[in-house]
Amino acid sequence: MSARPDLDTSAIGKLCQRNVICIVPTESIVAAAERMRTAHVGSLVVIDSESTRKAIGMLTDRDIVVSVVARNADPNALTVGDVMSRHPLMVTENSSLDAALTFMQDAGVRRLIVTGASGEVVGMLAVDDILQKIGMQIGLVCGSLRNEIQTERLVRP
Repeated sequence: MSARPDLDTSAIGKLCQRNVICIVPTESIVAAAERMRTAHVGSLVVIDSESTRKAIGMLTDRDIVVSVVARNADPNALTVGDVMSRHPLMVTENSSLDAALTFMQDAGVRRLIVTGASGEVVGMLAVDDILQKIGMQIGLVCGSLRNEIQTERLVRP
């Protein structure tokens, strides 16, 4: 029997993406946009410092469009701190998937910052991460049904 991927969804720390792209609020909007482009992401977690990695905000590509481009503002004159959304939505890595989904639904967001025991950023949970895991689980259920049918045909020709 081959090993299966860990599909335990009891804590979101097992579901979230651990490679979170962060930025400090003093960086320029241009630098933030370049980082998004290079990392192929649509959001950056704004942290207080590289040493503590405490989330203080979130910057999305939509924030840049709405607050900079649509207002014809000079992106070279603005910092991440000028544009970021403050008070980011966070959950701990030990939070349950149900709690995280309820929080996302109530807040009307598609992603949450995941924090560790000391409040440091350890991950990002996005709706597409959850859907990917659910898809894997559905695939396992379908495989089980296929195997059951094949076994039945062999046992009872």
